[in-house]
Amino acid sequence: MTEPLPAAGAHGGDGPRIARALGIPAGEVLDLSQTLNPFAPDVARLLGRHLDAVGHYPDDAAATELLAETMGVDPGRLVLTNGGSEAITLVAGELGGRVAAEPEFGLHPRDSDGPIWRSDPQSPTGHLATPDLEAAVWDEAFYPMATGRWTAARPGVTVGSLTKLFACPGLRLGFVIADDVAALTRRRPHWSVGSLALAVLPELLAAADLPAWQAAIADARSALASALEARGFEVAAHDAPWVLVEAPGLRERLAPHGIVVRDCASFGLPGQVRIAVPDEAGLARLLAAIDQQGGSGDDR
Repeated sequence: MTEPLPAAGAHGGDGPRIARALGIPAGEVLDLSQTLNPFAPDVARLLGRHLDAVGHYPDDAAATELLAETMGVDPGRLVLTNGGSEAITLVAGELGGRVAAEPEFGLHPRDSDGPIWRSDPQSPTGHLATPDLEAAVWDEAFYPMATGRWTAARPGVTVGSLTKLFACPGLRLGFVIADDVAALTRRRPHWSVGSLALAVLPELLAAADLPAWQAAIADARSALASALEARGFEVAAHDAPWVLVEAPGLRERLAPHGIVVRDCASFGLPGQVRIAVPDEAGLARLLAAIDQQGGSGDDR
């Protein structure tokens, strides 16, 4: 490596920093620190048909109507955002709140009181919420990949991310479902969602096959967990498109191979890593790197 290994980011997506440290193009990094749909359509190819959109200011009215219809929600309760992070920021700024318990996703507010926030599936454990759990704000960023459905349509507020579902974190698309959309819209910066994202959204929604994606992700998660367990790792695989692995030092061992996994120290889980479910080629590359490193390194 040409530079020291960068410290793990608090929210994953460390691929570009690792690429700089290795002196390689970012596209050569297998970034499993960010959880993206490994079976999403080729968004870059779709974008090529909409490049003229960058020549005009965005108008999100039609895209909002289409997304609401696709999700089966009232368009008057839906607001598009510049990714899931803006959705969380808008709701946290309007309502405040606190998490139900730790560990929980780092961008959720940690006030001393206020409405309860929960992620579903829970981050980082990966469990889907049981019917007895309650919250005022639900973060469903990974819900479609875990269930094959757009939303649980629960009372209260829901925040979500389309960039994870369509594996395009550089193309910021998120949403909030809430009764008081007007208050959130007032907080949202003008022209929050770019014209290019709005233009390609109809094609993304037309290409979506949530039940098929959920089934494929479940199979790929099982293959990942089985392969890691066969190599001596302790793996927790539940409903989410990732697995948790007890593997101190694995991030540092994989980085020279251009592979990044999520350090869970920011969740209060030192020694554990979160590995996003890869496609078949990504799994083969991950396992080859692990095998070169001697598996888990645990002689028990």
